[in-house]
Amino acid sequence: MYDNENDLSGQPDRLSPEALAEIERELAEFSRAEADALGLGRAQWRDRVNTTFTASQRGTTTIWVSGLTIAHDELVVQALKGIGYQVAMLTPPDNAALQLGKEFGNRGQCNPTYFTVGNLVKHLVHLRDVAGMPTAEIIERHVFLTAGACGPCRFGTYVTEYRKALRDAGFDGFRVLLFQQQGGVKQATGDELGLKIDVNFAVGVVRALIAGDVLNLIGYRIRPYEVTPGATNAALEECKRLVGEALAKKGSLLPALMRSRLILSKVEVDRTQPKPVVSVIGEFWAMTTEGEGNYRLQKFLEREGAEVDVQGVTNWILFMIWENRYDTKRRMDLREQDGGRKGLEGKDPTKKLWGLAAAEPLVRGIFQLYAKAVGLHGYHLPNMDEIAALAKDHYSNDVRGGEGHMEVGKLIHFAQDKVNHMTVSVKPFGCMPSSGVSDGVQTLVAARYPDSLFLPIETTGDGEVNVHSRVQMMLFKAHQKARAEFEQALAQAGLDEDTFKARVRGSRRWRSAFSRPAHRSASVVTSLVYAVS
Repeated sequence: MYDNENDLSGQPDRLSPEALAEIERELAEFSRAEADALGLGRAQWRDRVNTTFTASQRGTTTIWVSGLTIAHDELVVQALKGIGYQVAMLTPPDNAALQLGKEFGNRGQCNPTYFTVGNLVKHLVHLRDVAGMPTAEIIERHVFLTAGACGPCRFGTYVTEYRKALRDAGFDGFRVLLFQQQGGVKQATGDELGLKIDVNFAVGVVRALIAGDVLNLIGYRIRPYEVTPGATNAALEECKRLVGEALAKKGSLLPALMRSRLILSKVEVDRTQPKPVVSVIGEFWAMTTEGEGNYRLQKFLEREGAEVDVQGVTNWILFMIWENRYDTKRRMDLREQDGGRKGLEGKDPTKKLWGLAAAEPLVRGIFQLYAKAVGLHGYHLPNMDEIAALAKDHYSNDVRGGEGHMEVGKLIHFAQDKVNHMTVSVKPFGCMPSSGVSDGVQTLVAARYPDSLFLPIETTGDGEVNVHSRVQMMLFKAHQKARAEFEQALAQAGLDEDTFKARVRGSRRWRSAFSRPAHRSASVVTSLVYAVS
């Protein structure tokens, strides 16, 4: 059993290779026996995943989409219809969806998981129990399209939660497709993919997302100052119809957006009342959804007399471009050791960097083109290098998950550049990346900028009264700040409030729905005082 060749050199005896192999075999047998005794000898469980969706099924299969604002979802549906898909939109998730998500989902998931998973189950149950569609037909003729992710955010596990909940709700085998699953995936049948993430898909979706952004942003600018309640929303519905028709026909969006401008120009506004500007940031889904997932926060703030500053999806696109560029530059120094599937070993990273460098101005250019066409003047997309520089001393630019350092950089930017009177950070219960930022890092940032009003709120689906109460208390301070700024501006301009209002009412320019005075302070009315004086 021993190898004695090294005895003369003073080395101890060693086990022979045959002896080592025998010991390994005995250990393996012992491990199997113990596993069987403890009930652990079962084969590894694997989820049965059905993602087969071929080109031959496009004509009979409806793709469901959901997850952004209503405007974004509606326009994405039209864009996908324009490139040949049958598409439908799920309505925004409500508390009934939340209860279904908790009933059929695993414990300990974050709020967006329960809402979005439950929303899909709710619609399938409606098709089966109300519309009378057989379960087999529902599974055969419908798929759900969502996005995947990685990092500490559990968004990356949504797809597994969808499948678990669908199986337990009686829809085993219903297809849930991930964006990253589809690119280059070969189906078992060998047929052409039913959903192709190609240039046509990317162009259509990006156009829809940017158009949705500019319509949302112009709406949030006009609605707080509308003279006739509901006029802005009525105009926006017509605008979405026009832009949606253009997307469905794969035509230029500029004529539709310019016609939308004419529709919005008829909304009468009065911007002579000081209103606090409140920025909504935080976890992407929670700050974006317009339903019960964030207690309809945007509508509540407007109802309480605030102008809401929302974060567009275009910001997220720019952040992803920045992230890819930053990570590629960092990995270039270790190319020889970067041999993963998407690694840089043996590749020329400069091509990727050139592509990313071209993508950013392209996205910015399309956004500004659409913005000017619809009347959204003076809106500046964030400079992601500046946001990263502002955040790096508080939150590492290398950390991934959620919005990364972007939420921290935004708060500092808001405080330094007098963008708003108050910032609300919305985080779902159980969101690890957002909780670490909002409860940890932002506390330090807020302490260093004591004039900023920062309020982190947590959504659970059943805390609406508590959240609205906390927002109201902080909003009272924001109203005071806005009023004090307004009165200070009047004093500096040598105007009284009545004279200021009379001048605005007598000006065709400042009565326009699209007018935006040069930025002098957070509130529009204060900047307007300086402009008319």
